[in-house]
Amino acid sequence: MSASAVSVTVPVPATLERRLGPIDGAAIVVSNVIGGGIFFVPILVAQQVQSGWALLGVWIFGGALAFAGALAYAELATLRPHAGGEYVYLREAFGRVAAFLTGWTSFVAGFSGAIAASGVALAEYIGRFVPAAGDRTPLLSLPLPGVPLVVTPQALVAIAVIVALSLVHLHASGRLVHNMLAGLKVSAIAVFIAIGLTLGTGSFANVASTHVVASPATGWMRALIPVMFTYSGWNAASYVAEEIRDPNRNVPLALGAGTLAVVGIYLLLNLLYLYAMPLADLSSLDGRLTDIVAERLFGFVAGNVLAMFTIVSIAASISAMVWAGPRVYYAMARDGVFLPAARRVHPRHRTPVLAIAAQAVWSSVLVLSGTLSQLVEYTGFAVVLFSAVAVMALFVLRFREPHAVRPFRTWGYPIAPGFFVLASVIMVTYQIWNSPETSLRGLGVILAGFPIYWLFARRVKPSRSLPS
Repeated sequence: MSASAVSVTVPVPATLERRLGPIDGAAIVVSNVIGGGIFFVPILVAQQVQSGWALLGVWIFGGALAFAGALAYAELATLRPHAGGEYVYLREAFGRVAAFLTGWTSFVAGFSGAIAASGVALAEYIGRFVPAAGDRTPLLSLPLPGVPLVVTPQALVAIAVIVALSLVHLHASGRLVHNMLAGLKVSAIAVFIAIGLTLGTGSFANVASTHVVASPATGWMRALIPVMFTYSGWNAASYVAEEIRDPNRNVPLALGAGTLAVVGIYLLLNLLYLYAMPLADLSSLDGRLTDIVAERLFGFVAGNVLAMFTIVSIAASISAMVWAGPRVYYAMARDGVFLPAARRVHPRHRTPVLAIAAQAVWSSVLVLSGTLSQLVEYTGFAVVLFSAVAVMALFVLRFREPHAVRPFRTWGYPIAPGFFVLASVIMVTYQIWNSPETSLRGLGVILAGFPIYWLFARRVKPSRSLPS
């Protein structure tokens, strides 16, 4: 046999596969955004505004900002259609250190902390039907230095949910399970709104109701901050851009349609709340918003029905975060600034198995540590901060790469993305000014990423073999 006849097969490492459509991407956006916030934040907003129209106006304004951000991300995602979302955009515009800090924050608190908090909340709601699921009685304590891990029945249920959904997303069919949860979630909200507005006892005159607030001049700004946190997640489809078919068309569709769907749902829900009660009553509630709205509309508290809906809603949110978050760590590992094994992709299901597993483990640790609420509170402003920096990357790349092919160009450039950045900076500044201690602790969590970055950067040779 001649040398020329000998062929050597070189194994090609598995990569993520483009098999998602725009509906899949939009489902991630809707599920990631619509969590528990919309069921208590309207109370906080009502306490800061003078009229029902102003309340709806804040949600419209926040939705317009979210949509402007989504369109900016759409341009960035079609320019760089890779896994990781803003991690990729910050890396391309501002360098690997800035990118690592957003990825580090996502892993430590952004995704993992939110998953842990949602898992605990889900266990609490399950406890309404199975009391043991919400039991916080300590069963075991692991006295680790600084942060003891406490095992309770509630923590075990939360961890079981996190592990179960992580296992689902290890499989290629995880998107089908997620789409089912997202469909149930949206359908339940739609039915609640439709029945409430057509059969419920209320009045549209409540939209014009008013009440006196302490500082009407600054009330809008104070109201806008929780509104924008409630809208956070509108960028979720960008994390899976590497897995979306025909990303030039479908990524903008997923981000735009998903964000618009959320804006519509939020507006209708707030209209329903006002239909059920005047603004003054809404602002005086103690947090049991859906129960009281149901009682006002139908004459009874549909507590168990609403609890079932909440369980599905939270499960869908956890599913979206379990799906999106590991794509950030996968991108980091591919760059050599995260655990090297996290770039490993399942050869058949084409999912980042070890990145998913790492997130599940850390989320479970946060559940047991009892520090998840502090972490989420400390780094809450970072959600707005890093999304603003990512949109700033749009300006940098437009300047640096003026002739690059841009399959999608954001509408209203530079005004719309510029206004998004300006509003985000104002909100972050306002948050730091009003909560300096909390913000400084959050900044400390973010800056703790510096030594971690240098540790990875020194030990691991980066690999940037990105797909087209």
